[in-house]
Amino acid sequence: MGPISSEISLSIPIVGEEEKSALREVIESGWLSMGAKVQAFEDAFAAHHGQKSAVAVNSCTAALHLILRAFDIGEGDEVLVPSVTFVATVNAVLYVGATPVFVDIEDIEHPLISPEDAAAKCSPKTKAAIVMHYGGYIADFERWREFSDAHGIRLIEDAAHAPGVPGVGQLSDASAFSFFANKNMSTAEGGMVFSPDEDVLSTIRRLRGHGMTADTLVRHRGHAHSYDVTMLGYNYRLDELRAAVGLVQLHHLTDWNRKRKMLAQLYREKLSSEIPSIRVPFDNGHPTSAHLMPVLLPVNCRRETVMDGLRQSGIQSSIHYPPVHLFSFYRGLYPDVVLPKSEEFCRRELSLPLHPALDEADVERVVACLRTALNHKGRA
Repeated sequence: MGPISSEISLSIPIVGEEEKSALREVIESGWLSMGAKVQAFEDAFAAHHGQKSAVAVNSCTAALHLILRAFDIGEGDEVLVPSVTFVATVNAVLYVGATPVFVDIEDIEHPLISPEDAAAKCSPKTKAAIVMHYGGYIADFERWREFSDAHGIRLIEDAAHAPGVPGVGQLSDASAFSFFANKNMSTAEGGMVFSPDEDVLSTIRRLRGHGMTADTLVRHRGHAHSYDVTMLGYNYRLDELRAAVGLVQLHHLTDWNRKRKMLAQLYREKLSSEIPSIRVPFDNGHPTSAHLMPVLLPVNCRRETVMDGLRQSGIQSSIHYPPVHLFSFYRGLYPDVVLPKSEEFCRRELSLPLHPALDEADVERVVACLRTALNHKGRA
């Protein structure tokens, strides 16, 4: 294949002069903490998703934590959670003193939390289900809405991978988004909350700022002389700098998602024709933001060796995700959890590079290098 001309990263943030200009504007304004830019970002992100309002926070983890707090979920309660997710989805349940109940995926080609397994694990203690759009591939929220209503529980949407997808945030009791550095749009760190219940959003607004009734900007503008603290809150606020970057990133989100989906489709075509032993989860045409490019390696593959081969060719890859219930901390808490489908999926899953800076030649190179790694180094 010749010498490596450049490395292909798994994911990179797309930032440039627009973001620099937005940051400069905030710095020159002299107001760096939560203020007008945060409000503008909340309004714009809500409008982009057909929502009336939103609450910005400093991470998706904070968003999930505050949603659970706002729903008064705590000690003695159970929350249905996926194990094929980033650990923060489950950690948030422990933050409020509740018990996570791990639910298996539908199957290895649809690694979304299974309604059937969730139904089998519901109990009188179940108060909520957290449903994650794995890799940006959208879960069936009409089905989950029916499920949640039938069981009398809250439906929480982990939309960390799915900003900008039509319908996201419309049917859940609350949804949480991420703007971490590797997401489809980024503020480096940051998150957002939607809920159709304005009382829930009002509670989250106070919880994110120490439970205060009036923030610094409100007092600065003369709308309040002092404040009260009405609940135990947190410092989960988003700052003006990140909000300004978020406004710029949001402007490009639709185009970036379109580019991601085009690249994902190209991967599917190339993999199907050149490495038919590789399976790609989800059906072609499944609604998605194409946040991740997951593939399933053949059963007789040594994944680590394949990843090493890709790395030697200048291509970064990763695993999304090691199952949460098998981490040492969670094994210690819940040693008897067994999720056969999740475990099989996570043994075989490999994430290939996917971000808007890639082009067709990059995809072709990744697929060619993956084929070489499989043929020469990946067989058991």
